[in-house]
Amino acid sequence: MRVALTQVLVLFLCVIMPAQALFVSPPKDPMPLIKEIFAQQTRISDKQATKEDGPLVWTVYGQADKGEEIIGYAFETNDIARIPAYSGEPVNMLVAISPEGIYLGAKVLEHHEPIILAGIPESKLHAFTDQYDGLNVRDRLKVGGNKTANVVHIDGLSGATVTVMVMNVGIVKSATIVARTLGIISASQEAIQPMGTIYPEVFEESDWNTLTGDGSIRKLYLNRKTIDEAFIGTEAEHVDEASSEQKQDMFAEVYFAQVNIPTIGRNLLGDSEYDYLMSSLKPGEHALILMGSGYSFKGSGYVRGAIFDRIQVLQNNNAFSFRDLDHSRVPDIYIDGAPRFKERSIFIVREHHEFNPASDWQLELLVRRQTGPLDSIFTSFKAEYHTLDKYLDRPALILPEPEQTLVQQVWQEKEAEVIILIILLVIVVMSLFFQDILVRHPTFMHNFRHLFLIITVVFIGWSWGGQLSIVNVFTFLQALMSDFSWDLFLLDPVIFILWGAAAVTMLLWGRAVYCGWLCPFGALQELMNIFARYIKIPQFEFPWAVHERLWAIKYLILLALFGLSMESLSLAEQFAEIEPFKTTFLLKFDREWPFILYASALLIINIFNRKFFCRYLCPLGAALSTSNSIRLFSWLRRRPECGQPCKTCAKECEIQAINPDGEINMRECHYCLDCQVTYFNEEKCPPLKKLARKKARFAADNKEREIEITEVA
Repeated sequence: MRVALTQVLVLFLCVIMPAQALFVSPPKDPMPLIKEIFAQQTRISDKQATKEDGPLVWTVYGQADKGEEIIGYAFETNDIARIPAYSGEPVNMLVAISPEGIYLGAKVLEHHEPIILAGIPESKLHAFTDQYDGLNVRDRLKVGGNKTANVVHIDGLSGATVTVMVMNVGIVKSATIVARTLGIISASQEAIQPMGTIYPEVFEESDWNTLTGDGSIRKLYLNRKTIDEAFIGTEAEHVDEASSEQKQDMFAEVYFAQVNIPTIGRNLLGDSEYDYLMSSLKPGEHALILMGSGYSFKGSGYVRGAIFDRIQVLQNNNAFSFRDLDHSRVPDIYIDGAPRFKERSIFIVREHHEFNPASDWQLELLVRRQTGPLDSIFTSFKAEYHTLDKYLDRPALILPEPEQTLVQQVWQEKEAEVIILIILLVIVVMSLFFQDILVRHPTFMHNFRHLFLIITVVFIGWSWGGQLSIVNVFTFLQALMSDFSWDLFLLDPVIFILWGAAAVTMLLWGRAVYCGWLCPFGALQELMNIFARYIKIPQFEFPWAVHERLWAIKYLILLALFGLSMESLSLAEQFAEIEPFKTTFLLKFDREWPFILYASALLIINIFNRKFFCRYLCPLGAALSTSNSIRLFSWLRRRPECGQPCKTCAKECEIQAINPDGEINMRECHYCLDCQVTYFNEEKCPPLKKLARKKARFAADNKEREIEITEVA
């Protein structure tokens, strides 16, 4: 025993000492990385907000033909979107984008992820972030999953799925906020209006008052007071300023409409002019009519070959300007009731503008005031136009899919695992409810339990990484003492459900159910020991006095780790490597040799002594066993003879959880139900065998005393 304990202690130290180096993740200086990404930079600004209350950003400058220009921006995700990862701490990354919104680089500056720090090389983490190079901040980025439209899928990182999903959200959210602040992308994602089609045969004869009344023809009206107020605070504030008597005078009045709509065009232009206009339009082109008085919408500076610099059309974040070839004068307006206008013009929106008559658009009028011989100041005024439904076929809006939260994404990705795990948990609970029936069929009971343990190891453990750890307990306690958020725990659905199951079963039956049925490492140990016994490998057990004292080790380990977690959760994570769970299941023995040697040693010892780690070293088991005092049910049956004089169950209990007096120590029991199989087995349980002999003797005595009945005729 002394030799075995010494070997375990030495192996534990061999693991802990190298772990000190492996867990070090000092924060990196972002400046050398910025210079590496922007190799052609000439100057990098201080990190500062580009707008009031905006995100902190480094602005990077480079040399251009006309002098210095901005070639990109860099920022830290922790300054903008601090999203807790698996460890409870965010992964801080440096992200660089171009002025056009292209990702130029993403580098990890600091992280506290136990999975990555304990076994996954940094090169794999950098390979993950390298996938962002060349992508656009407008792209919808998703880690893993099935290929879907309008989504760019990024390869995940085996063994660190939750971590990289959190990293993706941090990068995308931070880049989106920065890009919106800088005006690279629009402030919000809008619904998409598919291209509409004007009805060519729908026509209704109408007059001016009707078309202006129903919105077929819209008006932009400006008085001089509105213009003067627009220039307040500028150098042109008092240029051409109206007197108090002139404030309400009209400055500009512009009527506008989409004139290639039959009801509008034919009533305004007449049939011949309308037909001529339509014959000149190419597929995908549209015509607008502007009719105005006062301030000229064409401008006095317009010359052939130039652009009309006082008007433009705005639609869906696009601006359309017009050249002389897009313009034609309107000789006259034929509709009844129309006022006289100083200017009448038709402007053609060419096909390449992709004008959509089904989408609302704006007419923007630019007003200029001269502040010097060559200097002037502009301001603009807008008026909305909405094409009436009766004039065109307007398809239904395509609403963008709502952005899923990270938690929703993770649970959707793990949907199959969640369903199967819930089914397995239901099976366990039902087995416990009907345990008195199951244990009366020993062969079925043992086969059922062995099959369930195999499922626990293969699926819950190796496939899903569903191994609870004492680190989870410390993370939960830390969250309770700080800003608690369920999102941190919902990031791993399998772990969350297992913790929920552990909490419920602890309340009902104590530690035993999780440790005996749902813990992958415990299940692996039990299966290995069952096979060892099957092939007749000798077993050894400590004397009861020693065994009882060895229980205390796991509680001492728990107290030590808890004390470390109060000082530093990261430090506690390092020493929590006494649990071989990461090595065995999360990393599947793909890590440094001391970890592999330690986990292997525990499994080898288990071959000779069932569940050695669970009984004496597991801090998680110690933490779960504290619930024994509040458990509601005690369904493991005992008889007065148990312990005195009968010792059968105590000898058969392969983890020695039955005290010499026959009482089951529920802090150490793993609910294998072997004692219950014996309890109901008349061929193994001595009290039942004794009772059966008494019944048989009583039946024999009664048979001897029976008096034969003779019928008398």
